[in-house]
Amino acid sequence: MRIHVTGATGFLGAELLRLALGASAERVEIRDRRAVLALFDRLRPDVVVHTAYRQDGDGARAIVVDGSENVARAAHVVGARLVHLSTDVVFDGRKGVPYVETDIPSPCTDYGRAKAEAEERVAAAHPQALIVRTSLIVGGPAHAPSKHEQAALDPAMTFFEDEIRSPIQVGDLAAALLELTQLEVSGPLHVAGADDVSRAGLAELVAGRPVRRAPAPPGRPLDCSLDSSRARALLLTELRGVRTVFS
Repeated sequence: MRIHVTGATGFLGAELLRLALGASAERVEIRDRRAVLALFDRLRPDVVVHTAYRQDGDGARAIVVDGSENVARAAHVVGARLVHLSTDVVFDGRKGVPYVETDIPSPCTDYGRAKAEAEERVAAAHPQALIVRTSLIVGGPAHAPSKHEQAALDPAMTFFEDEIRSPIQVGDLAAALLELTQLEVSGPLHVAGADDVSRAGLAELVAGRPVRRAPAPPGRPLDCSLDSSRARALLLTELRGVRTVFS
């Protein structure tokens, strides 16, 4: 199977390349529709795993929205399966219980709105695409640290105690994605860790000590925990909780 990974220099993309030996990772400007199509036409991948994104800053919305649509259209044209990475913050966290795949996105941040629009455009451009919503990605004790773990080690940082997420270990997520490339499943799928913890709770697991805590300011997503029971029924890969990862 010929796999192409976008965003291969990122935390998840690099792990995918480590596990999927022989996967291609040739870079292209994903905001350039013709360049993406030309690359896929030359590589002829069987599967595209789209992890490239920019959370904020210059060009972030175009990369997330237009770039994702371009990748989806090109994958559809060349007949490639598409696994598109999305996020839990397409939700505002006001539901009160974990989100399931059929819940309607309700983003409250610019990044969440961009990712929600990207989901819509991807589904329209490639109706068979699998749209994987996940949460905060961590490395764990035996892996290089993620940005969330690096922040946890900064004693000057303050962490929100009412912003709940379902963090997942990067190797677990990458293995699950590669397993999903071989399954006939499409549409939204939640693939996140088994433990729902606050940002403050995650920081304390990483640092092994209490951290400075505060309520999230207005406009932040709150309890964006994901119900990943559907994914667990499909996968052999274990989606560990962070309490297990950092035990």
